[in-house]
This record gives sequence, C-alpha cells and structure tokens, in this order.
Amino acid sequence: MAALKDYKPLRLMASDADDLKLISACLQDAIAKLGDFAYLPGERRFAFVANRFVWECAGGRRAGPFARVRAGAHFDDVKAAQFQHLRTDAKDAVVELLSIRFEPAEDGAGAIVLDFSGGGAVRLDVESVNAYMSDLSEPWRTRAKPSHEES
Repeated sequence: MAALKDYKPLRLMASDADDLKLISACLQDAIAKLGDFAYLPGERRFAFVANRFVWECAGGRRAGPFARVRAGAHFDDVKAAQFQHLRTDAKDAVVELLSIRFEPAEDGAGAIVLDFSGGGAVRLDVESVNAYMSDLSEPWRTRAKPSHEES
C-alpha cells in the first residue's frame, strides 16, 4: 500500500494513566466482536483483539487510502471485569471502541474503563495500570476514515 509506506507495527506498553492515553488514541475507533473479548480470572488478565484504524498513517487527509490492522491488547493485574450495557451472549455483535481511561483509587489501584459507541462499557478493577497493545497483522485498505461530529 503506497499510502502506508511509513507504516511500522506498533508495540506499546502502559504503566500509568498518561501511557494509557496513548494506547487509547491508537485504539480509538477500533472495531471488534464481543466474542473477541475475554476475562481470564486465573491469569488476572483481560484481553481482546480488534481491527484498529491506522491513525498514525492517516494524517490530516480527508480522502484515502486509509487502512486498518488487526491488533491485540491485554490488561494485567485485573481483579474483576464487568460488562455494562453490552450483551455478552451476542458473541458476533460488533462494537466500536471510543476510548480507554483510568479512574484512580488509592495506592495506584483503580479502574480501567473501555467506552464503546452506543453507551456500552467494560470496567476492569485493577491493582495498577499494566497494559499492552500490539499490531498482529499487515494493514489492509479501508475506504472510510472514522469521523466524529464536532460539538
């Protein structure tokens, strides 16, 4: 893909709220199926895979070509995971990730919240911010660039 000649696979790690903002920006508008989210209590991990929009190669362009890439993310030190306003039995339901944010509590603990379009969320009670994101595939073309209405 000529438009992605500068593409380099991302591998990011977050250990605090500021780092998590970078992962959130990279995963903004990622599309996933609910069946691609998993809480693994024995491993104290929450993980998912999604098709993320390659924002870093889109620049300020309004016209394509644009791309998406398969990406994986996981959060460690997770004590509990709660799905809010999402039908976890609908494994093929598609969701769009809007943001990932940290709500601090005492001693570095808190909650990591994944917010989705339509009002759904996943809340992870964590001992600390310990998150990872990696691109897993080669990018592929997509026609549309996600847009957000200005308020």
